[in-house]
Formats: sequence, structure tokens, C-alpha cells
Amino acid sequence: MPWTQAFPLDNWPQGRKAQKKTITNLQFFFHDTVSGKNPSAIKVAQSTDTEKSPTLFGAIMMADDPLTQGPDPNTRLLGRAQGLYASAGQSELCLIMAMNFAFTDGIYNGSSISLLGKNSAMSPVREMPIVAGTGLFR
Repeated sequence: MPWTQAFPLDNWPQGRKAQKKTITNLQFFFHDTVSGKNPSAIKVAQSTDTEKSPTLFGAIMMADDPLTQGPDPNTRLLGRAQGLYASAGQSELCLIMAMNFAFTDGIYNGSSISLLGKNSAMSPVREMPIVAGTGLFR
């Protein structure tokens, strides 16, 4: 038998009072290098059918990617994107990502943001869910 409990709205537990929100706009460049002499991301697992898939469905990558100030990988290093991502789409190139962006320079040195969610890799603009933060992003 299913269990249910009714809560009249006037008796609903009151949560924390709304806090003033701070909006921070960050701009940095994420460099994911999967080939060459010094790749920053490597394949750690795949399905038996991954190589047959146009989207590499089933491939899982581990990454330790530089985050830089500009689009050139040789610009100032701001931190590292560390975590994993996997090809999760059979008909579209989309990734499921679990990454921590750890900042090591500037005012955000020692702070990090963590994301977990779908990355529609072919979309020119994407919104990623930030699930946690440390330091100034706590």
C-alpha cells in the first residue's frame, strides 16, 4: 500500500529566508586536447560498438584540461577543468559531464565550481548546470 502524507500550505515548514543573490560573469577558455604528444583528456573506457558510432556513443574520457584567459592555449593559465565526460547521444553529439573547474590564479584562486549535466557539443551556446562551488563560489 503506498504511503502518502498531506501538508496543508499554511503548515508547510518555512525554509531559510531568501538571500541576496550575487551574479558573477566568468570568461575563460577550456582546452580539451585528445591527441598528440601531451593530451589533456584520454579515453578510459568504451563500448564494443563505440568505434562504429558516428557520435562515439559509449566513450568515456578522463580530463585534466587547462582553463586560460584567452582562446590561445598559451595565454595566462587560470585553472584546470578536471573530471570526466562521456558520449551519451546515439543520434546527436552530446556529452554527460561531471567536471570541477578549479581556479589557481587571480581573485578566484582557490575557488572552484562543479558542473554535472548534458553538454550539447554542437550547439554554439550552451547552458550547463552548476551543482556546487567552493571558496568565493560557496
